[in-house]
Amino acid sequence: MILIYLEVRDGKVKKSSWEALSEGARRAADLGTEAHAVLVGRHLQTAAPDAFGYGAAEVHVLDNPLLQSYSPSGYTQVLSSLIRELKPEIVFFSATSMGKDLAPRLAAEMNVSLAADCIQTAVVDGKLEVVRPVFAGKALATFGFTTVPQMATLRPNVFPLIEAERKQGEAKIRDVVIAENQIIDRVSEEIRTEGAELDVTEAEIIVAGGRGIKGPENFALLKELSDVLPHSAVGASRSAVDAEWIDHQYQVGQTGKTVSPNLYMAFGISGAIQHLAGMTSSKFIVAVNKDPEAPIFKIADFGIVGDLFQVIPHLKTELKKLFAE
Repeated sequence: MILIYLEVRDGKVKKSSWEALSEGARRAADLGTEAHAVLVGRHLQTAAPDAFGYGAAEVHVLDNPLLQSYSPSGYTQVLSSLIRELKPEIVFFSATSMGKDLAPRLAAEMNVSLAADCIQTAVVDGKLEVVRPVFAGKALATFGFTTVPQMATLRPNVFPLIEAERKQGEAKIRDVVIAENQIIDRVSEEIRTEGAELDVTEAEIIVAGGRGIKGPENFALLKELSDVLPHSAVGASRSAVDAEWIDHQYQVGQTGKTVSPNLYMAFGISGAIQHLAGMTSSKFIVAVNKDPEAPIFKIADFGIVGDLFQVIPHLKTELKKLFAE
């Protein structure tokens, strides 16, 4: 059996978790077994049923009032208990901020290894094999496992969704027991930037700016361009974040977030290796920079050598025409 953790935000399962479940269902079919989904929290009955349509044979909801907000210690405890009961061969998480925090804790609790930020999975001779970027994305390495369960986090926007079916099922609500003194940490408050509805890790299109943007006020230009494009979000390089032009939650790169959108548009980003490590898996890359020798052009599918402040208005006008048709 394969167990997939589903992350819930605002009462809805994140798209990246549906991707992880879809991949889990594919690997379960290869192994001739089932994919089970698990949600942790409170009153998640309405979020759980959709999992059956993405390939889950069973859905487990670990319910307790103390788990209403994310608690690394609490979630680790209840998930480790479920894993010991169900004995899955494989456990998948999405490599979101929560997944990157929770999966290593759970792996340590279970005394097993963890492959992080995987971009491919396969079953070879009855065992899981995964591929993940190494050396800041300069190479890809294939890994196997010597411990069970085989545990991995999957990079968002890489694994295709299976075609959801209208399958019916009833989630298993498990009223888990956990003492309040065992909850040693929890998220007390979520602070969200106004207008930041879509996280860069889940955006299909990212409009990113770097030092060439020249100031915080000019990120408004990128926001205007992003507003024209469906399923898009604004991103930034570390230099822009370090200059306090934009919040860290938008940072793409080795010390920020790793993204894999269908389209990555880089404005005024030179292409330092730390930034490239976070976005080279983008399916299509467009770069705009005044420096014809900028490293970003070496990986770009399409490049414009020019002033971004002249390019963006024309690009926005043409895109508006395109989406108006």
